[in-house]
Amino acid sequence: MNSQQLKEEIRRLAKERNALIMAHFYQRDEIQDIADVAGDSLAMAIEAAQTERQVIVLCGVHFMAESAAILAPDKTVLLPRTDAGCPMADMVEVDKLREMKARLPGRPVVTYVNSSAAVKAESDICCTSANAVKVVNSLEADEVILVPDRNLGRYIAANTDKKCYFWEGFCPFHDQLPEEDVMAAKEAHPDALFLAHPECRPQILAMADYVASTSGIIDYVGKSSAKKFIIGTEQGILYRLRKENPDKEFIMPNSLLFCKTMKYITLEEILHCLQTLSPQVTVPKDVADGARKALERMLAVPRD
Repeated sequence: MNSQQLKEEIRRLAKERNALIMAHFYQRDEIQDIADVAGDSLAMAIEAAQTERQVIVLCGVHFMAESAAILAPDKTVLLPRTDAGCPMADMVEVDKLREMKARLPGRPVVTYVNSSAAVKAESDICCTSANAVKVVNSLEADEVILVPDRNLGRYIAANTDKKCYFWEGFCPFHDQLPEEDVMAAKEAHPDALFLAHPECRPQILAMADYVASTSGIIDYVGKSSAKKFIIGTEQGILYRLRKENPDKEFIMPNSLLFCKTMKYITLEEILHCLQTLSPQVTVPKDVADGARKALERMLAVPRD
């Protein structure tokens, strides 16, 4: 089948299966195009918790499918590629987190959703880049542990009065964005605004005209009178930006803002997923119960 035939068959089968197709903004263009819901991690978590569909096809990475399975325990959650993981999430081991908690007793653990269910189960509350500061400021404690992204952690610390302890994890492609590439893009396009994701290093954020999550960047561009933007996050976001703002120009500072595992899923794999109702993602009850508490506490806090 060609691309259009694949899309038509996916839509037909999704309706037959009573399935909701969700895709992250970093997915391939054609995957976002076929999705019922395209969004950031927070939007997908909210939709998973609220949907009445019986099947959820999660087009993203493994931790996102786990979150959907935790928040929608009565649904069938499918991940077309189970090897689609997150390097940042893999930087946290439960035993090491327990050791950190023992060294810093009484400090609540605020865990970025880019983490495994087992790590979430060891946490007090989760956050996304869209609500991280509000989550931290919602806590009564004066000191917090932030896991796993050191860059998001330092962004939070710059926007709160609380003392923050960081886990030394990071997103490889955001963390490696060089200042010289951003500066070169700004010099080549002096009329462009630079928008950066808080997973970037503090040196990059200091160069930004605006710092926000993927959804925050999309909202900002839609409301801005500016016509040109340098984008400091994964290039998959360009699909939505261009679709919603055909009169505006978007520049990537380099070709390195590319998450390989976010591009694993294809239309063929979504179709196979719907045909076989596999691979299914489940979370053991003892882990899910703890992780659900942290996720539900997060959902009770509005995004930034």
